[in-house]
Amino acid sequence: MTTKYDLNVVSLGAGVQSMAVLLLAEAGEIKPRPDCAIFADTGWEPQAVYDQLAWLKDETAIPIHIVTAGNIKTDILNALGPPGHKPEGKFAQPPFYVKNSNGDETDLGGMLWRQCTKEYKIEPITKKIRLLLGYKPRMRVKKRVQEWFGISIDEAHRMRDSRVHWIDNYYPLIDLEMRRADCLSWMKKKGYPEPRKSACIGCPYHSNGTWAKMRRDYPDEFEEAVAFDTQLRAGGKIPGVAGDAYLHRSIVPLAEAVDNTHDPDQIEMDFGQECEGMCGV
Repeated sequence: MTTKYDLNVVSLGAGVQSMAVLLLAEAGEIKPRPDCAIFADTGWEPQAVYDQLAWLKDETAIPIHIVTAGNIKTDILNALGPPGHKPEGKFAQPPFYVKNSNGDETDLGGMLWRQCTKEYKIEPITKKIRLLLGYKPRMRVKKRVQEWFGISIDEAHRMRDSRVHWIDNYYPLIDLEMRRADCLSWMKKKGYPEPRKSACIGCPYHSNGTWAKMRRDYPDEFEEAVAFDTQLRAGGKIPGVAGDAYLHRSIVPLAEAVDNTHDPDQIEMDFGQECEGMCGV
């Protein structure tokens, strides 16, 4: 039996795949036509992503809503302080790489548990969906929603079941057997501009190739990330974390981690190091 949904909504990252989903739906190649799309703004996306979002709003008649839980960069820097402190404002922990600064040579470091996707992406979108359905906070939702995600078959490991019982996740690119390259090819045939990947400027999930490409093609953004990476250690400690935090997986300062020997155009098969299906699409 086919489920009848009260709302079909695209979770829009304004990157390649989620833009392709919305444009495919606009062209009638994915059905049913979604009622709207929702973009959760972390406040620290590359300018190209905001430009892509503005272009998309002009290109499609499907309504696009923009929501935010605040500026993630500002919130993190405001939360830094002495060891053992509790932040006064909002703080959602990104998956920083941490190594204790106690001289222990056996400490190879590790990655913090990610909370930022939930608080800056999932929760604001879910809150907006409730409002679109006409529900106030704490009211029990009795309607059904299908939430669309731009996950292609080469990133199928990012598929997840919904954490909300009245929302069903839907992955139309999986049904269409489309890869990221297929999305780009389809958009090129339509005469659309090639989108840049959507992710926070200072996302710890960036690969070496992404950092190198950022340094080469978007030097202002790279310098912003370097300054942020430095401030993570100069400004105090991450709440509840004793060690020093870094953006780069090598657990050295970002300015040192990205050297001139790395090819920015090299393809890196690093599919495990990705946010779940809310970021980067």
